[in-house]
Amino acid sequence: MDASGGAARDESHPVLLYDGQCALCDAGVRAVLALDRDARFRFAALTSQAAEERLAARTAPLPPRPDSVVLLAGGRLWLRSSAVVRVLWTLGFPWSWMGALLWCVPRPLRDALYGWLAANRARLFGRLEHCRVPSAVERARFLDADAIREPGGRRDTGLPPGR
Repeated sequence: MDASGGAARDESHPVLLYDGQCALCDAGVRAVLALDRDARFRFAALTSQAAEERLAARTAPLPPRPDSVVLLAGGRLWLRSSAVVRVLWTLGFPWSWMGALLWCVPRPLRDALYGWLAANRARLFGRLEHCRVPSAVERARFLDADAIREPGGRRDTGLPPGR
């Protein structure tokens, strides 16, 4: 915790900001959690205070509320398909090769495909009623874990109900 009572910023880890109620985004976060063998990535929902603080600290102009996945890493910010490519590169082989192949596709074409998928994701993959509640093991990797509540308003403690 930092002096203000919030989670201290750890700039050494790439941070992936995502739509917490998007089923496709949730699947992507689950995939990164499973594939990130070195536990490098940290996560936060775009609507969380942790995401807002990190985006507000950026000097580059951003849309008021990004409508895409956002990756903050190495002092830089990537949006849309470029964020996806950077995540793949960071995951290592064989995903880094997939990222390299995608990087060869011109960004306007990549972003057009990303935009189409983003515009149709709710119809194709559905929406979640609530942001995912990280497991006790995953909690340290979610910057907004303390703010996430289980359905019904109870904070997830990682313990069975009644404890």
